[in-house]
Amino acid sequence: MNSVSIEAAIKVNWPQGHSSYSPGSPEELALLSIDLLVKALGAEAAHTFIAQILEKYPLGQKLAPASERA
Repeated sequence: MNSVSIEAAIKVNWPQGHSSYSPGSPEELALLSIDLLVKALGAEAAHTFIAQILEKYPLGQKLAPASERA
């Protein structure tokens, strides 16, 4: 497994205030993204959106390392 690090400063403005995040890994970025998606669209719409993405990657499918997919 390749090691990937992310350098990002994410600022979210909500009617109730704002939030700041600094994910450091793809996993943290994914969790943050899903959380924001659910808060913005609701759980059902977020689930539908995520299901569309996951359709591209069937369970058990082996992907080539990112460096070989480019």
